[in-house]
Amino acid sequence: MSHEHLAPASRVVALGRQDRMPGAGVNAPLELSSTYVADGPVNYARGGNPTWSAFEEALGALEGGDALVFASGMAAVTAALSLAGHGDVVVAPRAAYNGTVASLLDAERDGRFEVRWVDPTDVDATVAAMDGADLVWLESPSNPLLEVSDLAALAAAARERGVISVCDNTFATPLVQQPLGLGIDVVVHSVTKYLSGHSDVILGATVTTPDERGRALHERLSRSRLLGGAIAGPMETWLALRGLRTLHVRLERATANAKELAARLRQHPGVDRVRYPGFGAIVSIEVPGGADGAERVAAATRLWTHSTSLGGVESQVERRRRHPAEPVAVPEELLRLSVGIEDVDDLWADLDQALQR
Repeated sequence: MSHEHLAPASRVVALGRQDRMPGAGVNAPLELSSTYVADGPVNYARGGNPTWSAFEEALGALEGGDALVFASGMAAVTAALSLAGHGDVVVAPRAAYNGTVASLLDAERDGRFEVRWVDPTDVDATVAAMDGADLVWLESPSNPLLEVSDLAALAAAARERGVISVCDNTFATPLVQQPLGLGIDVVVHSVTKYLSGHSDVILGATVTTPDERGRALHERLSRSRLLGGAIAGPMETWLALRGLRTLHVRLERATANAKELAARLRQHPGVDRVRYPGFGAIVSIEVPGGADGAERVAAATRLWTHSTSLGGVESQVERRRRHPAEPVAVPEELLRLSVGIEDVDDLWADLDQALQR
């Protein structure tokens, strides 16, 4: 059955299933085998697994491309960065996920890459930096400043110059935007976050375009996974596929909560600035009192969990600059709020009392 005509809410439920035949399981199988009988499509589990295939089919169809699952979001980031060779020029945002920024800083220090740091919301400056570059890294919305880039314009400029374009789509998810359809070459996900959605697995993924250029990149990423050994556990992948089934309802509820909280926070005397792009379930706020003030707010919550990560059903709050690797462009007093699916008034009451205290 073709699922292309279905709405996203139906596709997340229907994709990655077994063929419908008498006696078949409704869910994809959990394949726990490290080796296979000879002369089949896969001979060793570092090269493939039916549970991977089910998840990759579902995510690839949602993003409009071909997916690969990796052991972690950072494994997917590392594989995508490996598309740039030694001495290549990489254009990257000054403020992005700190694991990505730290990897690029290490590569810059070691002489593996020349990194041109940009503000990707400035299209002209970013396009100018692409001249003579080999790869451009994008995040939209960015983590944790929630800045939105013109992906279509930047992707077009990259293709004109023969630059590989990569976009981390973790925050938006394929239900909000599909960067491949905007011209991006490679999408990266931390599957740990919204796709799995329950704060119980560590996984990553890449997705490439279903054309000749994308297939070549897919082969390189697949080889990186195979030889680097950054393979996903089948149990984690099965859990991620199960989590994907509820992505639409989880994101719908969390987004509604985030929009309401952002509106209330803009009126709160204990908040200096609210960053919210108008979609998604992440809100960042800046509070008085600098780093100490922000830490006191995070420590005073009771329903909100003071923890790192995001995208789970539970609401989480964290001061991002508490991490040494966080880019200095992120304000010391910034709190990233990952809004969950709890009752919005309960979330507000807890946040309000923490801000007042």
